[in-house]
Amino acid sequence: MRRLIFLLVVLFVISAHEAVAEIAGRGSVIDGDTIEIRGERIRLYGIDTPESSQLCDLDGQRYRCGQQAALALADKLGEKTVRCAAKDVDRYGRTVAVCFVGGEDINRWMTFQGWALAYRKYSLDYVDAEDEARVAGRGIWRGAFEPPWEWRKEHPRGGATRP
Repeated sequence: MRRLIFLLVVLFVISAHEAVAEIAGRGSVIDGDTIEIRGERIRLYGIDTPESSQLCDLDGQRYRCGQQAALALADKLGEKTVRCAAKDVDRYGRTVAVCFVGGEDINRWMTFQGWALAYRKYSLDYVDAEDEARVAGRGIWRGAFEPPWEWRKEHPRGGATRP
């Protein structure tokens, strides 16, 4: 019985440690809401950005808004150290985390700049930042776009199409 209790305590401590694990290092951008640090893929928690091949519309002109989102994230990260607080692991095995550069929440920054939407299915943490970006007409809010989750349903292979 003591062994069982000891084993349960050890498992609890390990799982609690993993839930608050910090990942830090230089971040490489995979797409607008995914980075990699030291070989570990990290999905930014609570936000969703246009897919890499997704097109949006600005004044009647199509542009690759997913690529623009990724470029905005890359510019923000630069060569700085990124610190991510792990919250979960998604179905693709990626760590889901809130990440920071110089103490600034980059998930919030991407949403505030208008390159990400609050992913309400998983979190309401960034709804206020999305509202501010929409009102100010920043990022994808400057024109027409399809929410990324809807776009993925219609384009399971990721092909670029008109918004």
